[in-house]
Amino acid sequence: MMNWEEAVKEIKPVSEMWLKRARERLDDLTKPRGSLGVLEELAARYAAIKEEIPIIMPAKKIFVFVGDHDVVAEGVSAYPQEVTAQMARNLLSGGAGVNVLAGCAGAEVFVIDIGMKEELIDAPELINKNVRKGAGNIAIGPAMSREEAEIAVNVGIEMALKAYSEGASLIATGDMGIGNTTPSAALFSVLLPAEVEDVTGRGTGLDDKGLAHKIEVIKKAIQVNGRSFGDPIATLAGVGGLEIAGISGLCLGGAACRMVVVVDGFISTAGALVAMRINPSVKDYLFFSHQSSEKGHRIFFKKEGLRPILDLDLRLGEGTGAAIAMQIIEDGIRIFNEMATFEEVGIAPGA
Repeated sequence: MMNWEEAVKEIKPVSEMWLKRARERLDDLTKPRGSLGVLEELAARYAAIKEEIPIIMPAKKIFVFVGDHDVVAEGVSAYPQEVTAQMARNLLSGGAGVNVLAGCAGAEVFVIDIGMKEELIDAPELINKNVRKGAGNIAIGPAMSREEAEIAVNVGIEMALKAYSEGASLIATGDMGIGNTTPSAALFSVLLPAEVEDVTGRGTGLDDKGLAHKIEVIKKAIQVNGRSFGDPIATLAGVGGLEIAGISGLCLGGAACRMVVVVDGFISTAGALVAMRINPSVKDYLFFSHQSSEKGHRIFFKKEGLRPILDLDLRLGEGTGAAIAMQIIEDGIRIFNEMATFEEVGIAPGA
């Protein structure tokens, strides 16, 4: 199996020549140039990543990484840690939001235990890749060791390679983990960089007092672990989470295999940011599905010069925004493939 260091070496920037060819195809369709806006750009990037015209309709898979966080003990979440396992069961039974939306998109959902504290022994469909029973309390020490961080990233790469071997070309990130907006905000603060206050939101519904406390916890976590922030993996080990590491690996593995990776919300973007800091060319393969209502997400898009596909005030996670975006990406592909050209209908462009 490819590890993260091997994956990084395989990732190359998307070809400008292929982008040009794809845009020329779009400009020849029976419409004013650029009149379908972002749909055209999505299709052009997809064709350039896959280096194919027409585009082969993709098989879609969503990977939901599940992990716990001992920083919940600091009072940073409105929900108790036990909810992680309860929601994992809901995902496996098909009752979660991402299950519904994935069905609309024609995507399969896979649930991976990468860092849950509770072992779901009666859940045969759960993919058991548990690295450790929950990330450590980042307010008093590291989330995990560097070795554990690398193992968790490699789990994400493994999932991407498996998807590729099964014929998928459009994969998406998802997460579940009570308390995971706290490590995500810490990663945004360190890796963008940005002030903690600017990237920390209310998560699952904290009041003003709870938000102020959460900000202080994150500042403490960065101070406690700051000496270890030598590279992106070390930062991930210090203040990240296991599901965030898995998402980073999915982004790296997807890019290494020239797949399109649809990134879900705030937590998934923290994982994507780690991957982008490991190898900046990863960005070429990432389609950011939506702008979360978590305010730090807006800071990310501004600093990185990126535009999300949707802005619907989503803040559920799970891969819900990614599932919706998959449908829009397919709309762009169908326009690219199926819309008539000027030549085919006998119209002179600009007539």
